[in-house]
Amino acid sequence: MKYNFNEIEAKWQKYWAENQTFKAENLSEKPKFYALDMFPYPSGAGLHVGHPLGYIASDIYARYKRHKGYNVLHPMGYDSFGLPAEQYAIQTGQHPAVTTEANISRYREQLDKIGFSFDWSREVRTSDPSFYKWTQWIFIQLFNAWYDHDAEKSRPIVELVAIFEKEGNQTLNAACDDDTPAFGAQAWKEMSEDDKERMLLHYRLTYLADTEVNWCPALGTVLANDEIVNGVSERGGHPVVRKKMTQWSMRISAFAERLLQGLDELDWPEPLKDIQRNWIGKSVGAQVSFKLKGHEEEISVFTTRPDTIFGVSFMTLAPEHELVKKITTEAQKAEVEAYIEATSRRSERERMADVKNITGVFTGAYVLHPFTGEEIPVWIGDYVLAGYGTGAVMAVPCGDQRDHDFAGHFGLPVPNIFEGVDTSEEAFADKEHTVIANSGFISGMGYKEASAKVIAELEKIGQGQGKINYRLRDAVFSRQRYWGEPFPVYYVNGLPKMIDAAHLPVELPEVEKYLPTETGEPPLGNATRWAWDTVNHTVVDKAKTDHKTIFPLELNTMPGWAGSSWYFNRYMDAGNTADFAAQDALNYWQDVDLYIGGSEHATGHLLYSRFWQKFLFDFGLVPVQEYARKLINQGMILGTSAFVYRLENSNVFVSKNLVGERAVQPIHADVSMVNASDELDMEAFRSWRPEFAEAEFELEDGRYIVGREVEKMSKSKYNVVSPDDICREYGADTLRMYEMFLGPLEQAKPWNTAGITGVHNFLKKLWKLYVAQDGLCVTHDKATADNLKSLHKTIKKVEEDIENFSFNTSVSTFMICVNELSAQKCHSREVLEPLVVLIAPYAPHIAEELWGLLGHESSVAYAPFPVFEEKYLVESTKEYPVSFNGKMRFTLELSLDLSREEIEKAVLADDRTQKQLEGRTPKKVIVVPGKIVNIVG
Repeated sequence: MKYNFNEIEAKWQKYWAENQTFKAENLSEKPKFYALDMFPYPSGAGLHVGHPLGYIASDIYARYKRHKGYNVLHPMGYDSFGLPAEQYAIQTGQHPAVTTEANISRYREQLDKIGFSFDWSREVRTSDPSFYKWTQWIFIQLFNAWYDHDAEKSRPIVELVAIFEKEGNQTLNAACDDDTPAFGAQAWKEMSEDDKERMLLHYRLTYLADTEVNWCPALGTVLANDEIVNGVSERGGHPVVRKKMTQWSMRISAFAERLLQGLDELDWPEPLKDIQRNWIGKSVGAQVSFKLKGHEEEISVFTTRPDTIFGVSFMTLAPEHELVKKITTEAQKAEVEAYIEATSRRSERERMADVKNITGVFTGAYVLHPFTGEEIPVWIGDYVLAGYGTGAVMAVPCGDQRDHDFAGHFGLPVPNIFEGVDTSEEAFADKEHTVIANSGFISGMGYKEASAKVIAELEKIGQGQGKINYRLRDAVFSRQRYWGEPFPVYYVNGLPKMIDAAHLPVELPEVEKYLPTETGEPPLGNATRWAWDTVNHTVVDKAKTDHKTIFPLELNTMPGWAGSSWYFNRYMDAGNTADFAAQDALNYWQDVDLYIGGSEHATGHLLYSRFWQKFLFDFGLVPVQEYARKLINQGMILGTSAFVYRLENSNVFVSKNLVGERAVQPIHADVSMVNASDELDMEAFRSWRPEFAEAEFELEDGRYIVGREVEKMSKSKYNVVSPDDICREYGADTLRMYEMFLGPLEQAKPWNTAGITGVHNFLKKLWKLYVAQDGLCVTHDKATADNLKSLHKTIKKVEEDIENFSFNTSVSTFMICVNELSAQKCHSREVLEPLVVLIAPYAPHIAEELWGLLGHESSVAYAPFPVFEEKYLVESTKEYPVSFNGKMRFTLELSLDLSREEIEKAVLADDRTQKQLEGRTPKKVIVVPGKIVNIVG
């Protein structure tokens, strides 16, 4: 019987689907294990071989845990809202739902061919109304909540109203906007209902505010920082500018300390946790108010070095700071406005990264030093960001390199407050040992003592206080797109009102165009049926809007991270229509035991989802504060690109080794046109693109040899390898094992199709252990000691490898084991049956087929994992090196149970010993039991 992998794999994939082999049970008596992959965005390109790497690893672990007796939840779904589908809809007019459905079908087909043990009965799609109904519901819960810093938890907004009615907000320690006014209980009672609603927006966990955003005019939408590369949109390369817009935001900043402390509980990669720590950016220092000369307003700054306040020689505001236009003098107005316009075209990341180009403009305004009354000039500079801190810095050029460079560039004073102190970068970074030598009333004090003194003096004069600050900013939650979750929000007198949960979901309306309206409204502005009837609780035509019972609906949609911030909880009870998940299911599954995905999500999904989880925990909706106990960042599989070399200003392509010093243009060639010997199929190349139809080639030995380079696997580099092709030619089990064999899971590694044949040949060799030409050749013969030794050292190593996620070394171990058993001519069921279970997580299709041939009617997926027994690895014999006068002549295998005298007797009786002695009697026989025998003659 031949190893017909295509038939075998199709057979078992059908079996798993029909029998729902991997369906997890809620509330099982078995211990639970929840393995999760970051769900994919289903693009039209489908999967390449780099995409399944993490899925294969999680699948191996999930299958292993089933063998270990766990009730395993291993689900899959699709992050199916997003900008790419919308852009395709704009270009083609095809509804995003149609292309998304086609892409999902393609992904599902590819995933099934690789043989994953997903519980497809729990599939979720973020664009499905039955899913985003609950995303809308969670948004409503956030809207109806505030954050109590004293209790360190979220609380219902009705409790905040009760506090306002009783005592106002003057003693309240709550997360709120910086410009929230203070008021007493009486003032609250005298407010109109609309004013009360406006005041509550200062406290709600999701709220409307004017926010600086990244606006992409070409795409007609706001972009997150991670959607911008080098100042242009990642999608399409369009210019991005900074502008103020009224947006929904999430008050994630309220959770900053909990998000920071929670990292200590997580078994996540330290580099990723450090990224989050830096992003949250906790700083201890002081908030200082500088009075503006000639204005009633003050400029507030946060500083971690209040002890350096006597070194302030100028102040820098972010160009977007709300006071800039008000304080700029007439003489400086034109220059300031031009600078603000230029800055709006640069992204925040670009501004933060650019440390070489020093730019800024003087506003003409001055602030007064809190202690000396000295006039300090106010500048604007794009190295200060409006969203970080207060959008203003007190510049101390003798203590900060960027301030020093700015002062030097514009000829501003650099007062030295560190007389006689080492101010090198290394020394100054050591805050504990910086001594303030010449600074007003803090002369001669150490860093901590001086800082405390300055804060105390600022509090006395009412111009500052000690403060803990965080770099983490509230997350903009609005997108000017069509293909996203609609907000469950309508507007009365310009104020947001939530649609009652009983009437969710609010589904996306049909629109004729997916572009913004001619008046600049988001695409939902094109919908004719998009108003809320508060009597009939339904969406109606906009023309019926009367602002009495029918009101306008929100035109923005939610961002892509909305659904991904809680989807892991939905998997626990995906079919539930009454709740986002039942409490008993949530209490059983608790959290994700193993989460695998990319580190590029560190400050996006992985931070926002932790925030949502903590909020849901505060309201008793989930049982744990952190949803993913262990996280692994899989490395990237890189593509091996192929290059052809075109002579400049010609259509002549020169083979790699003939290029020499000639000027050539390297061009990516599709790797499908290149064989394992790096030879280009020249006719295929000419047919590939019209501009190459008349290509001429300079050949070496009649061949065109391409150049090779390892790069990111990408369609644009034509180095993508489809898993479909690999499965068709070599089989899914080969693909699974080869991807693991490439190297450690967390590391990047290049793909090389030429290397896959070794793994495929291994599987054929495995097959031959069980199956001969005429059928099954497994016997009931008793296993030999060598057979059992090979098996049990493999059990030990593979189990250790799986537990340590060292899947690449497991593949090597399997190869060694099969080679040994083949050499031993082992066909014993006692060894080969447990070997099937052992390899099943890695190569499940061949394992299922062999398991069936061995006579089992049920799937191998739930067979107990083989138990390692130490006794089979204990050596009972020793191969002694036998030496004569210190020179080893031969080896002799003897039992380890023999005494020294018995070893000597056996060695002397050996014919080879007698030959060496030639009839002589040895002077001495040295025996070291378990090690050596030396005959001195």
